[in-house]
Amino acid sequence: MAVVFERPHALLDVDTHYCPGCTHGVIHRLVAEVIDELECEGRTVAVVPVGCAVMAYDYFACDAIEAPHGRAPAVATGVKRALPDRVVFTYQGDGDLAAIGTAETVHVGTRGENITVIFVNNAIYGMTGGQMAPTTLPGQVTQTSPYGRDVKTQGNPIRICEMMATLSGTAYAARVSVDSPKAIGEAKRAIKKAFQYQLEGRGLSIVEVLSSCPTNWGMSPTEALEWVRTEMQGYYPLGVYKDVGGEENV
Repeated sequence: MAVVFERPHALLDVDTHYCPGCTHGVIHRLVAEVIDELECEGRTVAVVPVGCAVMAYDYFACDAIEAPHGRAPAVATGVKRALPDRVVFTYQGDGDLAAIGTAETVHVGTRGENITVIFVNNAIYGMTGGQMAPTTLPGQVTQTSPYGRDVKTQGNPIRICEMMATLSGTAYAARVSVDSPKAIGEAKRAIKKAFQYQLEGRGLSIVEVLSSCPTNWGMSPTEALEWVRTEMQGYYPLGVYKDVGGEENV
């Protein structure tokens, strides 16, 4: 019988630590599929964060480095400059990238570092118990916003893709989701373009992926995916925010 679906070679055959219904596993698979298709596993270096994906180095078959909290873009910059022939990507959550790592994220964009950033946005601090994050939606209930996020006192959520698209060194900025088969296909195409742009030396590429967190949202996996569609995508519209090789569609 012909094999029509199998594990990507760049994704190791191990159990992950993620909660049931979490879509980190889907995103891992998409990244691994892209690495396989571009045939770059042997020269790829992942830089993994502090957060839910802290042990991602155990899941990808390529070399990996654990970065201090929020510093993955800085570590990736060092790797890429020292070894410019390597394909370097960071894999970061919203607490890591959009809070403690905001400065590092902005400055790799201003410098146009030729790396790829995979940014997983689930609107909450997942690993540490569900506190309010920089991406938590207005009115969203978390452990530290039990009455909902009040923008008058706690500020507005950060739209990372829109911000990064304004920086001259950013070559590609796109926001995608993994809430449905169609969305997953579109997410893979965006991730592949981000890696291809790095191979072409175009500058920084960032793909923001809207992801679910059923455990800390207090929802079933099905309810969480629906919440991504009905709530997150309203505040964080999907689309391409910058593409130096094509037309922006947002």
